[in-house]
Amino acid sequence: MNKYKYYLFDLDGTISESALGIRESLENAIKSMGKPLPNLDDYTLYIGPPLLDTFRNICRFNEEESARGVEIYREYYNTKGKLVNKLYDGIDRVLADLKNSGAKLAVCSSKYEKFAEEITELLGVHDMFDAICGSTLDGSRKDKKDLIPYAVERLGGSLENDRKDTVMIGDTWFDTKGARLCCVDFVGVEYGYGDLESMKKEGGRVFVKTTAELLDVLTK
Repeated sequence: MNKYKYYLFDLDGTISESALGIRESLENAIKSMGKPLPNLDDYTLYIGPPLLDTFRNICRFNEEESARGVEIYREYYNTKGKLVNKLYDGIDRVLADLKNSGAKLAVCSSKYEKFAEEITELLGVHDMFDAICGSTLDGSRKDKKDLIPYAVERLGGSLENDRKDTVMIGDTWFDTKGARLCCVDFVGVEYGYGDLESMKKEGGRVFVKTTAELLDVLTK
């Protein structure tokens, strides 16, 4: 018997190792705009939060520059960046076991929804999910507090009625905060790009180091 009815998975850093493609796309956008390149060695700064926020907060772009940065980023990512991507070892088994048990699964990512669709196809796990949920082109529905209710609805439920039957799985404080604000359970993965302490500060209590541990926590 499943612990939950609805399983919502972050994409980058939870399902896929994608940092290099994201960094390349971000660097290309910044250089194309003739801006100085910030230090991007710390993946936690820009993997997890919405892309628009990255240009505002990390690159210190104004609103117009940030919007243009997102456009350039997406153009590069769509042709090159998304190809630099692979599954974490064992995550396919986690998804398959949950799917075969009758649970409902969704990708719940701040990534542009079309890209999330294409990436799950490239990684060969698209059919494991009942819904692929991401942000919109105009930047709306980019925060996890907005994405989580949307994902639950796409799976056939409602957050109001199904909070106790929903779990968010992710690797950053951004995922943790969304789960806390939506009052759903959270499981943090330490193998991703996020920081354990920042997830704890946002209220995270359950963490796993490997995909094998993740399967145990989600099913037992």
